[in-house]
Amino acid sequence: MANMLSMSRREFFTRVGQGAALAATGGLVWSYLLQQQARATPFAIRPPGARDESDFNARCIKCGQCVVACPYDTLTLASANAGIPIGTPYFIPRQTPCYMCTDIPCIAACPTGALDPALEDINQSRMGLAVIDIENCLSWQGLRCEICFRECPLQGEAITVEHHPRRHSKHAMFVPVVHSDACTGCGICEKACPTQQAAIRVLQADLVQGVIGDHYRLGWTSDTPITGEFNTGDRTFGSDSPATGLDYLNEAPP
Repeated sequence: MANMLSMSRREFFTRVGQGAALAATGGLVWSYLLQQQARATPFAIRPPGARDESDFNARCIKCGQCVVACPYDTLTLASANAGIPIGTPYFIPRQTPCYMCTDIPCIAACPTGALDPALEDINQSRMGLAVIDIENCLSWQGLRCEICFRECPLQGEAITVEHHPRRHSKHAMFVPVVHSDACTGCGICEKACPTQQAAIRVLQADLVQGVIGDHYRLGWTSDTPITGEFNTGDRTFGSDSPATGLDYLNEAPP
């Protein structure tokens, strides 16, 4: 009996030790996973008003209040295999887009400011940027679709329809064009796209937009330094100058 009790104790402590080792190993693996996710470049469409990714992740406490506040069940919390920090909110436009609530309840519910409370106009939100795959867009293939244009909450601003020459034909195509200065990244266009895989998709703006650079001077625009201040000795040309470039070139030397 004593031998059996001794064996039971031995087994008990052995199993306790094994459990502790397993818990420690699991903790190390979980910690490593969190570190890897923090270092990874995330690809996620965040809720309206989300700050830049690093600031957002620093402020977000993974409470899920924005998810609960969304009346359309748009938002979800990231799981361990989502490729972004676990527990942070995001949405998949093709499944459920942001329906642009005017009162922006997700921002009101955020307790830490990860969703910027300074955003009061939902039309000024920049969740992402819609990008059109012209090789698979029905309109760009010559069919009349324009669904993304008609469904866009900022119709005529974020998405316009423009005529485009058709190859081997005198008839024009009417194709959608996205304007980055107005697109909110809500994803309603992506949800509505009738192709098997959406030909218009919302991506993070910094992944698809370039930067011209300050060293390029766009002289045909009115808001660049070259048109605002163009000094040639005793003459300064700009929007207030009465002389045009052509007049100046045609003038006889003094």
